[in-house]
Amino acid sequence: MTSSITDSGVRPFRLDIPQSDLDDLYDRLDRTRWPRGLPAEGWAYGVPSGYLRDLVRYWRQEYDWRAAEARLNGWPQFTTTIDGANVHFAHVRSPEPDATPLILTHGWPGSVVEFLDVVGPLADPAAHGGDPADAFHVVVPSIPGFGLSGPVTGSGWEAGRIADAWAELMTRLGYERFGAQGGDWGAAISRELGRAHPGRVIGVHLNLLPGAQATREPAPEELESMNPGERERALESWRRWAAFSAEGIGYAVQQSTRPGTLAYGLTDSPVGQLAWIIEKFREWTDSEELPEEAVDRDRLLTNVMLYWLTGTAGSSARIYYERRHTTSGRMAAPNEPSATPTALALFPAEPQIPLRARAERTERLVRWTEFDRGGHFAAMEEPDLLVGDVRAFFRQLGEKG
Repeated sequence: MTSSITDSGVRPFRLDIPQSDLDDLYDRLDRTRWPRGLPAEGWAYGVPSGYLRDLVRYWRQEYDWRAAEARLNGWPQFTTTIDGANVHFAHVRSPEPDATPLILTHGWPGSVVEFLDVVGPLADPAAHGGDPADAFHVVVPSIPGFGLSGPVTGSGWEAGRIADAWAELMTRLGYERFGAQGGDWGAAISRELGRAHPGRVIGVHLNLLPGAQATREPAPEELESMNPGERERALESWRRWAAFSAEGIGYAVQQSTRPGTLAYGLTDSPVGQLAWIIEKFREWTDSEELPEEAVDRDRLLTNVMLYWLTGTAGSSARIYYERRHTTSGRMAAPNEPSATPTALALFPAEPQIPLRARAERTERLVRWTEFDRGGHFAAMEEPDLLVGDVRAFFRQLGEKG
């Protein structure tokens, strides 16, 4: 943590978007300048124009932002200034006094919207058919530069710095010991939080482990030493990573090299912002054809709205740039193994399939759970499965904060 903390106060926050901002959005949607697509391009060239036109029609005519806003305002929300950045977060205390503090971290192109269906069951399991002993005091921050925590005015906000900010946030909330959960960038941040602050983090639950997938084709002699299940997993991990590297990584290359150039188009065009995000929900979810087969259409649009209304397309993309260009601090070198107990929940449509042997090199892995459905956005796609695994993991650890 740097010494630039200027305000340790925690301020109440309520989401209240001016109607003029919504009117501006509607006007832009009405005046969309559409590109000419191929007669039947499918998804191979990007988001198909026919699908996107229908989604934009729904956004303009049927989607209800005020209902979504009210749902978000059902959480007690706050802001605070940490290391020079405004940090927005929800803080949902459990009715169970001895609940375990737990910080949930989203990723890109997600937001705090990812957790709308898991916070209630985690904070108040008795009200959702669960055991009160599994209760959590839940903290859900927006990553600096994303949505209601953005934009940031300074550079250098990579996973290590964010993890330190989360440790400070939990201190301000009075939590000395706590757990962490996340996927995507939330996984990188949660993992780093446990590695850098092992004396405070009870356990880390991940639904993605960056860097644990096969990054090259396994050699024949490697495959011979594996049992049939391990062999198939190693080959599938490589096939999935090779396909992702060949066709699916363009967004990350752009955001890690020239995020500012991209920001002009996405900040000016709501349809551009929508297409940039919705493509990933189609590619990374457990869906056959359309992303709303896995995630409710209104929830998809609420997530996009947080990017659009806050103008954070560029500042959220900069986390990729910061990771690529970090030249100092602990994130510039390979991470040391984590000493914090770690759980990994595996969902089959995740583009990056981890290998247990690789995961055990860097993590103190105490739980490994494989599910038969779900994808990258586990909290949105399969909230019940994720909640159940989080509860089981911390029950297994048997420690309260």
